[in-house]
Amino acid sequence: MTIRYPNGKKYIPTSATNKHPVMKHDAYRNRGQTLEDELNDSNAFYLSRNIAVIHKKPVPIQVVKVNYPNRSAAVITEAYYRTPSTTDYNGVWNGKYIDFEAKETKNKTSFPLQNLHVHQVEHMKNVYEQQGIPFLIIRFSTLNRYFLLPYETMIEKWDRMNEGGRKSITLQEFEDEAIEMETGFMPTIDYLKGLASFIGKEG
Repeated sequence: MTIRYPNGKKYIPTSATNKHPVMKHDAYRNRGQTLEDELNDSNAFYLSRNIAVIHKKPVPIQVVKVNYPNRSAAVITEAYYRTPSTTDYNGVWNGKYIDFEAKETKNKTSFPLQNLHVHQVEHMKNVYEQQGIPFLIIRFSTLNRYFLLPYETMIEKWDRMNEGGRKSITLQEFEDEAIEMETGFMPTIDYLKGLASFIGKEG
């Protein structure tokens, strides 16, 4: 099936290209998992334990072409995204609305800000202004390191880029200003623990 963005460009799924090495102690359990897989597993754990209700956002598509190989089956062969996507996940945790984007990068020293889109940043700004909690989860896939980057830090780096500064966030800046998370078992990524740590520091 071919899916295209509103501008007509072909959508290429990242899951086919972002297979990643993992640290030895997690090698078997996480083999072949993408960041999205790990977050979906974590969200299922949170829901099953009544910790939070967080889901990946569905993206509406407009079907253009359908094949009917037989009377009982229909196969969508081409579709377009109706609108640009906002962020990947949203939900409720401890009475708080959270909304976040998840990204992977193979870069070992920085996260390129070109991986974010203007409409995603604008969406997070709107969430923040309504007292929601927007943030990024970034996985350095080659290093197998995970960071939770608060909106306040992200927008500072975004504005720096727009003012002519560097177009990425360095790994050192992640180490200094973000919350690093370790993978585990049930949940795979306990990002709510990282978020609680950040909120505690802010309080």
